[in-house]
Amino acid sequence: MAVREGAERAGAAHEGGCTCGDCPHGAREGYRRAVAAFAEKRDAFAAGCGLPAAVQHSASASRQWVSDELTQTARTVAERAREAGRAWLLSVWRVTLCAVWGGFVVLLLGQALTAVGAGWSTARTAGLVAAAVLGGLLTAAATLHRGRGGLLAPLVGEDNRLSTSRTVASAWLLLAVFSVLVLALQLAGASRHGDRDALVSGLALARGAGLLTVLAVVCAVAVAVRKVVAARVAARTLQKVRADRPRLADLLCDDDRRGSFTDVQYVFVNAAAVVFCAVRLARRPDRLPDLPWALALLVAVSAATYLAGRFADGTRPVVLSVVRSREAGDLDAPIRTGDDIEIRGAGFVPPGAAAPDRLAGMVVRIGAVHVHVPLVPVPGGFANPSDALLTVPVPVEVEPGPVTVQVVTAAGVETNSVTVEVCD
Repeated sequence: MAVREGAERAGAAHEGGCTCGDCPHGAREGYRRAVAAFAEKRDAFAAGCGLPAAVQHSASASRQWVSDELTQTARTVAERAREAGRAWLLSVWRVTLCAVWGGFVVLLLGQALTAVGAGWSTARTAGLVAAAVLGGLLTAAATLHRGRGGLLAPLVGEDNRLSTSRTVASAWLLLAVFSVLVLALQLAGASRHGDRDALVSGLALARGAGLLTVLAVVCAVAVAVRKVVAARVAARTLQKVRADRPRLADLLCDDDRRGSFTDVQYVFVNAAAVVFCAVRLARRPDRLPDLPWALALLVAVSAATYLAGRFADGTRPVVLSVVRSREAGDLDAPIRTGDDIEIRGAGFVPPGAAAPDRLAGMVVRIGAVHVHVPLVPVPGGFANPSDALLTVPVPVEVEPGPVTVQVVTAAGVETNSVTVEVCD
């Protein structure tokens, strides 16, 4: 239904109901309509409606037909989500520029208000010029990367989510660059030899050691986190699923959009430290902001906690047991072809893989036969597959005898194999 509606409106003007995907509004509207169509179809199937008469006589046939229908619709939703994500990146780069120059306006107003009574100074002029120069550089960078979200481009990880470690490191880097620019501009405007010597001494290592240490720590954490995640994904001890688009919630949440303690404490501690340094710079613009060692140690402890959390996140999916599925009234029996089997374990649905198209991509390898896990709808979601239990039929192509059972998750990671006996 969503595809048909999109085709009918493809040649229309980009108005409120546009779903062609050529403009941000149209992409978002098309995605919303596709999601609504999928939810309506899923809930209808869950209520037993919409089944053709040819498959109603067989529970397994009806289940497979429903799963195939939902899989096709889920692929439409996924395609609409990707279109909406690309359109969002094309539109958000202007928002990042508004944030940059909005900050410049706030700084200008703050300088003007605080200058009342105290008078204007060279440091105030240097601060505004430094902010304008930094804003110009950020504007140029955002323009070059406007197709990837503007200023968000260097902050987005390989999984298309905002990286907490890169964002924190970027905040400290911008503060350090701004501080140096303020000092450099004051030095350029100083006329007396004593003033120039005082400004140069403001760059002394003893005064900026805390700031430089914290900057080194957060930058090292950003590099280390990328290496750790890549190594764990390659070793199949961490499952990563690509997101449709970056979100601000990524800074504080895990891949499943649940609040993460390690991310939250890392962002909050560093935000407080950055604000402290900004205040110190505003009070003494003639030197680098001197970050106390106690606060620098707090940032280091927070960084160590965050990095340890990256080592602890996620586990490899595992199959614990495989049993014959039994409904009420069935007799106990061995596993035969045509029976349903329950695969019990953990980690079958990794964080971020709860979307229907991801669930439809799960596969169970039974011997040499690959069986796609059927989608079993219930109101508001799916009963199968789940993170700890999968139910699949044993196809007739499976030869009797001992066979291995192995799960391939939505992230493409293979579990361990378990051997079961299939009887005639």
